[in-house]
Amino acid sequence: MRTGTISRKTAETAIDVTVDLDGSGTYDIVTGIGFLDHMVEQFSRHSLIDVTLKVDGDLHIDQHHTTEDSALALGQALAQALGDKAGIGRYGTAYSPMDETLARVALDISGRPYLVWKAGFTQEKLGEWDTELIEHWFHSVAQTAGITLHCELIYGSNNHHICEALYKGFARAMRQAVERDPRKGSAIPSTKGQLGG
Repeated sequence: MRTGTISRKTAETAIDVTVDLDGSGTYDIVTGIGFLDHMVEQFSRHSLIDVTLKVDGDLHIDQHHTTEDSALALGQALAQALGDKAGIGRYGTAYSPMDETLARVALDISGRPYLVWKAGFTQEKLGEWDTELIEHWFHSVAQTAGITLHCELIYGSNNHHICEALYKGFARAMRQAVERDPRKGSAIPSTKGQLGG
Protein backbone atom coordinates (compact mmCIF):
# COMPACT_ATOMS: atom_id res chain seq x y z
CA MET A 1 0.00 0.00 0.00
CA ARG A 2 1.22 3.49 -0.88
CA THR A 3 0.55 5.27 2.38
CA GLY A 4 2.36 7.83 4.47
CA THR A 5 1.96 8.85 8.10
CA ILE A 6 3.68 11.80 9.74
CA SER A 7 3.49 13.14 13.29
CA ARG A 8 5.07 16.56 13.65
CA LYS A 9 5.30 18.18 17.06
CA THR A 10 6.89 21.56 17.76
CA ALA A 11 6.36 24.35 20.27
CA GLU A 12 4.02 25.93 17.72
CA THR A 13 1.97 23.03 16.32
CA ALA A 14 1.08 19.37 16.85
CA ILE A 15 0.15 17.63 13.62
CA ASP A 16 -0.86 14.12 12.61
CA VAL A 17 -1.40 13.36 8.93
CA THR A 18 -2.00 10.18 6.97
CA VAL A 19 -2.38 9.83 3.21
CA ASP A 20 -3.28 6.93 0.92
CA LEU A 21 -2.37 7.52 -2.73
CA ASP A 22 -4.65 4.69 -3.84
CA GLY A 23 -7.70 5.91 -1.95
CA SER A 24 -11.08 7.18 -3.08
CA GLY A 25 -10.85 10.79 -1.96
CA THR A 26 -12.12 10.39 1.59
CA TYR A 27 -10.95 12.91 4.15
CA ASP A 28 -11.06 13.97 7.78
CA ILE A 29 -9.56 17.44 8.09
CA VAL A 30 -9.41 19.60 11.22
CA THR A 31 -6.85 22.43 11.17
CA GLY A 32 -8.73 25.06 13.16
CA ILE A 33 -8.95 27.24 10.01
CA GLY A 34 -12.24 26.65 8.25
CA PHE A 35 -11.24 27.75 4.76
CA LEU A 36 -8.00 25.76 4.90
CA ASP A 37 -10.03 22.69 5.90
CA HIS A 38 -12.26 23.27 2.88
CA MET A 39 -9.29 23.52 0.50
CA VAL A 40 -7.54 20.38 1.79
CA GLU A 41 -10.88 18.57 1.50
CA GLN A 42 -11.05 19.71 -2.15
CA PHE A 43 -7.51 18.43 -2.69
CA SER A 44 -8.39 15.02 -1.26
CA ARG A 45 -11.69 14.63 -3.09
CA HIS A 46 -10.36 15.59 -6.53
CA SER A 47 -6.99 13.83 -6.30
CA LEU A 48 -8.59 10.63 -4.92
CA ILE A 49 -5.87 10.69 -2.27
CA ASP A 50 -7.33 9.88 1.14
CA VAL A 51 -6.20 12.45 3.70
CA THR A 52 -6.56 12.54 7.48
CA LEU A 53 -5.14 15.74 8.94
CA LYS A 54 -5.41 16.90 12.56
CA VAL A 55 -3.72 20.10 13.68
CA ASP A 56 -3.46 21.76 17.08
CA GLY A 57 -1.76 25.07 16.34
CA ASP A 58 -1.03 28.38 18.02
CA LEU A 59 -3.94 30.19 16.39
CA HIS A 60 -4.00 32.64 19.29
CA ILE A 61 -0.89 34.13 17.66
CA ASP A 62 -1.88 33.92 13.99
CA GLN A 63 -2.49 31.36 11.22
CA HIS A 64 1.03 31.22 9.80
CA HIS A 65 2.42 28.28 11.77
CA THR A 66 -0.72 26.17 11.35
CA THR A 67 -0.80 26.79 7.60
CA GLU A 68 2.91 26.25 7.02
CA ASP A 69 3.45 23.27 9.34
CA SER A 70 0.36 21.39 8.16
CA ALA A 71 1.50 21.82 4.56
CA LEU A 72 5.03 20.66 5.41
CA ALA A 73 3.66 17.56 7.14
CA LEU A 74 1.27 16.81 4.27
CA GLY A 75 4.15 17.05 1.81
CA GLN A 76 6.26 14.72 3.96
CA ALA A 77 3.42 12.18 4.07
CA LEU A 78 3.03 12.36 0.28
CA ALA A 79 6.78 11.83 -0.19
CA GLN A 80 6.73 8.87 2.19
CA ALA A 81 3.80 7.31 0.33
CA LEU A 82 5.54 7.79 -3.04
CA GLY A 83 8.67 5.97 -1.86
CA ASP A 84 11.13 5.61 -4.75
CA LYS A 85 8.37 6.73 -7.17
CA ALA A 86 8.65 3.56 -9.23
CA GLY A 87 6.02 3.23 -11.94
CA ILE A 88 4.28 6.56 -11.39
CA GLY A 89 3.16 8.90 -14.17
CA ARG A 90 5.39 11.59 -12.58
CA TYR A 91 3.88 14.52 -14.52
CA GLY A 92 0.44 16.06 -14.18
CA THR A 93 -1.34 19.02 -15.74
CA ALA A 94 -4.85 20.34 -15.17
CA TYR A 95 -6.97 23.23 -16.29
CA SER A 96 -9.49 24.00 -13.58
CA PRO A 97 -12.51 26.21 -14.38
CA MET A 98 -14.82 27.57 -11.70
CA ASP A 99 -17.47 29.93 -13.02
CA GLU A 100 -15.61 33.04 -14.27
CA THR A 101 -12.22 31.70 -13.13
CA LEU A 102 -9.73 29.50 -14.97
CA ALA A 103 -6.56 28.17 -13.34
CA ARG A 104 -3.79 25.99 -14.70
CA VAL A 105 -1.53 23.74 -12.61
CA ALA A 106 1.38 21.70 -13.94
CA LEU A 107 3.72 19.61 -11.83
CA ASP A 108 6.56 17.14 -11.87
CA ILE A 109 7.20 14.79 -8.96
CA SER A 110 10.88 15.24 -9.65
CA GLY A 111 12.36 15.25 -6.16
CA ARG A 112 13.45 18.84 -6.91
CA PRO A 113 11.15 21.22 -5.04
CA TYR A 114 10.28 24.44 -6.81
CA LEU A 115 7.23 26.69 -6.93
CA VAL A 116 6.29 29.10 -9.67
CA TRP A 117 3.28 31.13 -8.51
CA LYS A 118 1.41 33.39 -10.90
CA ALA A 119 -1.76 34.12 -8.98
CA GLY A 120 -3.01 36.66 -6.52
CA PHE A 121 -5.97 37.86 -4.50
CA THR A 122 -7.73 41.19 -4.14
CA GLN A 123 -8.89 40.69 -0.56
CA GLU A 124 -6.94 39.98 2.61
CA LYS A 125 -9.02 37.08 3.90
CA LEU A 126 -11.13 34.16 2.72
CA GLY A 127 -13.30 33.35 5.67
CA GLU A 128 -10.83 33.87 8.50
CA TRP A 129 -7.81 32.65 6.44
CA ASP A 130 -5.20 35.21 5.39
CA THR A 131 -4.89 35.02 1.61
CA GLU A 132 -1.15 35.76 1.74
CA LEU A 133 -0.75 32.28 3.26
CA ILE A 134 -2.18 30.46 0.23
CA GLU A 135 0.99 30.77 -1.85
CA HIS A 136 2.99 29.78 1.22
CA TRP A 137 0.90 26.60 1.61
CA PHE A 138 1.69 25.51 -1.95
CA HIS A 139 5.37 26.36 -1.47
CA SER A 140 5.55 24.29 1.72
CA VAL A 141 3.85 21.24 0.20
CA ALA A 142 6.12 21.38 -2.86
CA GLN A 143 9.17 21.73 -0.60
CA THR A 144 8.70 18.56 1.42
CA ALA A 145 6.94 16.45 -1.24
CA GLY A 146 9.75 17.17 -3.73
CA ILE A 147 7.46 18.60 -6.40
CA THR A 148 8.24 21.10 -9.13
CA LEU A 149 4.93 22.99 -9.09
CA HIS A 150 3.60 25.70 -11.40
CA CYS A 151 0.33 27.40 -10.39
CA GLU A 152 -1.20 30.04 -12.62
CA LEU A 153 -4.38 32.05 -12.57
CA ILE A 154 -5.27 32.56 -16.23
CA TYR A 155 -8.21 34.80 -15.39
CA GLY A 156 -10.83 35.27 -12.70
CA SER A 157 -12.23 37.85 -10.31
CA ASN A 158 -13.92 36.05 -7.41
CA ASN A 159 -11.32 35.31 -4.73
CA HIS A 160 -13.09 32.18 -3.45
CA HIS A 161 -13.25 30.79 -6.99
CA ILE A 162 -9.58 31.62 -7.63
CA CYS A 163 -8.42 29.75 -4.54
CA GLU A 164 -10.67 26.77 -5.13
CA ALA A 165 -9.70 26.49 -8.80
CA LEU A 166 -6.01 26.40 -7.84
CA TYR A 167 -6.56 23.67 -5.24
CA LYS A 168 -8.72 21.59 -7.56
CA GLY A 169 -6.16 22.00 -10.35
CA PHE A 170 -3.42 20.85 -7.99
CA ALA A 171 -5.54 17.88 -7.01
CA ARG A 172 -6.25 16.80 -10.58
CA ALA A 173 -2.61 17.20 -11.59
CA MET A 174 -1.49 15.14 -8.57
CA ARG A 175 -3.99 12.44 -9.44
CA GLN A 176 -2.35 12.08 -12.87
CA ALA A 177 1.17 12.20 -11.51
CA VAL A 178 0.86 9.66 -8.67
CA GLU A 179 -1.11 7.06 -10.62
CA ARG A 180 0.82 3.97 -11.65
CA ASP A 181 1.43 3.54 -15.36
CA PRO A 182 1.16 -0.18 -16.19
CA ARG A 183 3.54 0.24 -19.13
CA LYS A 184 6.29 1.44 -16.77
CA GLY A 185 6.05 -1.51 -14.41
CA SER A 186 8.49 -0.90 -11.55
CA ALA A 187 10.77 1.39 -13.53
CA ILE A 188 11.79 4.74 -12.06
CA PRO A 189 10.45 7.41 -14.48
CA SER A 190 13.86 8.97 -15.11
CA THR A 191 16.83 8.15 -17.34
CA LYS A 192 19.03 8.74 -14.27
CA GLY A 193 17.47 5.75 -12.53
CA GLN A 194 16.38 7.89 -9.61
CA LEU A 195 14.36 11.00 -8.91
CA GLY A 196 15.71 13.88 -6.86
CA GLY A 197 19.19 15.29 -6.61
